[in-house]
Amino acid sequence: MEDDPGLRNQLILVLKTAPDIECLYTVSSGEEAIRKIPLRPPDVVLMDIKLPGMSGIECVAPLKRKIPSMEIVMLTIYEDADSIFRALKAGASGYLIKSSHPESLFQAIRDVYSGGAPFSSHIARKVVHHFQETGKAARESEKLSPREREVIELLAGGYIYKEIAEKLNIGVETVRTHVKSICIKMHVRSRIEAVAKHLS
Repeated sequence: MEDDPGLRNQLILVLKTAPDIECLYTVSSGEEAIRKIPLRPPDVVLMDIKLPGMSGIECVAPLKRKIPSMEIVMLTIYEDADSIFRALKAGASGYLIKSSHPESLFQAIRDVYSGGAPFSSHIARKVVHHFQETGKAARESEKLSPREREVIELLAGGYIYKEIAEKLNIGVETVRTHVKSICIKMHVRSRIEAVAKHLS
């Protein structure tokens, strides 16, 4: 999602050079994203924070409600901690600086698809501190099944979905199903919030 036609076309050209990544389509506004993306959901959405009308951050929550398994990575010019924090709370899985090298962009897309979260450590700390300071970290993790507790512990340890699947001898899609259930039980929109709540 990018409202600048020049940047949008440039991003498409860059993505075409990655052999394992396909750009299904682009949209130019938040309103268009809400209409179009649920009709043909991609695995990963690259979303510009600054969009005309409905902002990229405002798009995250409604899209995640409709397609919980879809990963959303925010694109930004600056490392705006407050904006990124609001996006992560809404359900985004990470962020990228628009000027990132193409290989960094490709790796971030691969990482988030595999269960990673491409964003800086100080943003992660801010998420954790939010739950610690506001007292919202009630132990919802106690409601989890033994397997779900194993998954959340491994997520907290920094393991990606593929590694968790190998450690627990289950499929990657089974891991995704467990993470979705964890998010529902812990009343959060993303695995990042779930881990932060679990650790607080």
